[in-house]
Amino acid sequence: MKTVTMHKAKSTLSQLVADVEAGEEIIIMRGKVPAARLVGLHAAPARVFGALAGQVEVPAAFFEPLPEGELDPWEG
Repeated sequence: MKTVTMHKAKSTLSQLVADVEAGEEIIIMRGKVPAARLVGLHAAPARVFGALAGQVEVPAAFFEPLPEGELDPWEG
């Protein structure tokens, strides 16, 4: 774990972000007191097309028009 002063964090933010993206954790100090922890975000996994193939079925009634009573609120 790397520690940096507030001043150094301000002047080298781009490099600190690159370090965090590489998996490092950084503590930002205000004087001799830890003030913040800089950690990376884990990106959400990409969606896989067809991941639910064969597990979900859309019935034919889904494509039929709505009855008038249900359609009115949608049309205003």
